[in-house]
Amino acid sequence: MGRILKLLRHYFLSNNLDDLEQFEEQLEKESVSSLQIHVLSNDAEGVRKRPHLHDVGSFMKLDIIRSGLIGAAVGACVFSSLLMLTHYLGWYKSDAGWIPFIFLALILFWFCVWEGGFIGIQRKNAFFAKFKKDLKNGLHVFYVDLYPSQELILAQIIKLHPQIILAGIGKAEPQWVLRLNQKIGML
Repeated sequence: MGRILKLLRHYFLSNNLDDLEQFEEQLEKESVSSLQIHVLSNDAEGVRKRPHLHDVGSFMKLDIIRSGLIGAAVGACVFSSLLMLTHYLGWYKSDAGWIPFIFLALILFWFCVWEGGFIGIQRKNAFFAKFKKDLKNGLHVFYVDLYPSQELILAQIIKLHPQIILAGIGKAEPQWVLRLNQKIGML
């Protein structure tokens, strides 16, 4: 089993898509996977015209995952509360036993997950909210998820792009998500 490395997400701002495309090409030449690099922009057509830029997928622009996980947490509470209530009130002592209550608890759990995802479809991804003003002002958000061994590569390449501004560092997607995306990309 491989060692789990913590990925860091580096956010950059720029008003020049051509410079960002060159930046991405240079990162990819140094073995940074294109799956680790994304551009969030209000100029979707401009990003599409540049084949080396990878736009943030429409699914990732929404808050489905986070809201779905919140729904799962609420659903787990509802699930366990219903089963505890069933136990304490003795409802399970009927001829039907536990089965209808477990079934109802599962239905309520999945309803909460679905409802959370449904709410998330209607919201923008909370992780990108901090860039709302920058995007509105015509800037593009470029982010790259890096392994610790790739940090030096980024430091060297960013020196070649003085117009690209570091906008912050944060937590990246879990490593298993990146590996899953890489495997799916190979199929």
